[in-house]
Amino acid sequence: MNKKSYIGLIVVVVVFSLIFIPRIFERLNKDKVVTNIRTVNLSEKPLSYIEINKQKRKVPEFIFLNQDSLYVSNIDFIGKVFLVEFFFTKCPTICPIMNNNLKYLNDYFSNEDDFKIVSITVDPQNDTPHVLKKYSENFVENSNKWNFLTGEQHKIYNLANNGFNLLAQVNPNFAGGFEHQGYFALIDKKGYIRSRDDKFGNPIIYYSGVNNINAPIQGTDMLQEDIKLLLKEN
Repeated sequence: MNKKSYIGLIVVVVVFSLIFIPRIFERLNKDKVVTNIRTVNLSEKPLSYIEINKQKRKVPEFIFLNQDSLYVSNIDFIGKVFLVEFFFTKCPTICPIMNNNLKYLNDYFSNEDDFKIVSITVDPQNDTPHVLKKYSENFVENSNKWNFLTGEQHKIYNLANNGFNLLAQVNPNFAGGFEHQGYFALIDKKGYIRSRDDKFGNPIIYYSGVNNINAPIQGTDMLQEDIKLLLKEN
């Protein structure tokens, strides 16, 4: 190879380096997946109301005992933003995931006096206030912030199935002997059930309490954003 050929080859390499290598790095950075980081892109779009027959749906009335053997009702949460879930302490499947996600939200909003959590057992025969007290210590120190509730089974099931339209029932074919759905209900300061819309413009109604590796954003991450929106409302 003569001297001119070497010079030509060097010129080609330099031009390629200057033009194409930066583009390759740009593409790699663009496609990079960042894991184990909770990101929040707060949307200012107001959350939707859940409506039935053109009537805004409020949280159903309830009154149950908490882990401190104190009566707690829906009236106690007027002026507060709160979450409602159904669970049971012996649940070996989704409940630990749900309550760890609630613990994350409880810790995140630990300085927000207007944010609360309500966990209602679907196994009240076993989950007495004493049992709930011991169980709650795995997740929270202050019962004023997070109430674990128990009561008469038929009232709890009526609240879940008819009040929230969330399935809760005895089912020996399910692990632990009970079947319930792994969703969180988000309630605003005036007692209305609220949610963000899906990509088609319809309310999602409830938020997933379990982690889905295929979901573009987890239910708890959506809640982190949407709780902030409701806390800003009067």
